[in-house]
Amino acid sequence: MSALRFYDLPSSLLRTAAIFGCIFSTVFATDAATHRVYFGTYTGKNSQGIYCSDFDALTGQLQPAVLAAESAQPSFLAVHPNGRYLYAVNELNDYLGKSAGAVSAFKIDRKSTQLTPINQQSSGGSGPCHVVVDPAGTTVLIANYAGGSVASYRIQPDGGLGPAVSFVQHSGKGANPQRQEGPHAHSIYVDAAGRYAIVADLGLDRMLVYRFNPADSSLTPHNAPLAAWASGAGPRHFAFHPNGRWGYAINEMASTVTALAYDKAKGQLTSLSSISTLPPGLTLDTSTAEIFAHPSGKFIYGSNRGHDSIAVFQVDPKSGSLRVVQHQPTGGKVPRGFGIDPTGRWLLAANQSSGSVVVFEIDRKNGTLRPTGESIAVGSPVSVHFLRL
Repeated sequence: MSALRFYDLPSSLLRTAAIFGCIFSTVFATDAATHRVYFGTYTGKNSQGIYCSDFDALTGQLQPAVLAAESAQPSFLAVHPNGRYLYAVNELNDYLGKSAGAVSAFKIDRKSTQLTPINQQSSGGSGPCHVVVDPAGTTVLIANYAGGSVASYRIQPDGGLGPAVSFVQHSGKGANPQRQEGPHAHSIYVDAAGRYAIVADLGLDRMLVYRFNPADSSLTPHNAPLAAWASGAGPRHFAFHPNGRWGYAINEMASTVTALAYDKAKGQLTSLSSISTLPPGLTLDTSTAEIFAHPSGKFIYGSNRGHDSIAVFQVDPKSGSLRVVQHQPTGGKVPRGFGIDPTGRWLLAANQSSGSVVVFEIDRKNGTLRPTGESIAVGSPVSVHFLRL
């Protein structure tokens, strides 16, 4: 007896199977394509804390933002690798009567838009402006801009934060007496292996490297030679290339991106080249803000404030150097932050001064951005963070 072939079935059964197949495929695709997007903000007249929106990665549709949790100046956020917790720095200069800000822990409810507060710890230094979770999900690490310091916190079983395990105060100054009168740690990142933390200090014109131990959440200074840096450039944020061999630092004061080689065994950065984030001959008063690598590793994106654009760069696959592809206006004023969705198809630009988040479609062949016409209102948005639902 021969095996029954699909095309031997009656046409009515084929139609029924096709209908159920379409329903299943649609439901699965919709579920797989839905992301929640969290927005860190500066609180005031138009913002009360952390906001969120659901995003459809198939259509690029972004739902209106809703308040997820009230919180004071939650400028930058980080989502735990398990998707159950969110952490925010509270960019304050006074916390419980001391010259410090705070870092807050929240529990994520995937079925609703609400974040439930767990606990809060002092940042140890004033003006905390950046927070990350290490790849293993053991530790929260923060950078204090005004205080010029970094700190690490052990994540507790309930997702809350223990007291600071490490606190390191930077010292020194840079070439610009107005902006670099002292250290200003602007961001902190942990490499994919979870062995080293990279810190951009705008005030020192330095990318500092720390040894990181996920077993006890400790940070210790690393003695590797420092990468050469242009005087007065002011490194702000950093992005690892997906291959782990390169990194890219965006310089706030010089409006440039510096490409670096990264030796993951030694925890060492070596400067390769720098490129402007601006069109030639521009005379506007500008500064940069955020930088991200595309998941494909083919492109790097950086935001320009003043010029109010996203600079798009193509990555040379052999050298890691960058070539300008596009300067795309963000459709608003002061794009302080942006984010690239996990599929690599969309970029969401957060315009701080105009209170908007604008959606762009990414051309996966050349990296260019195309505005979709989709945007929502968010009061004073600072950062954009995705969670796949």
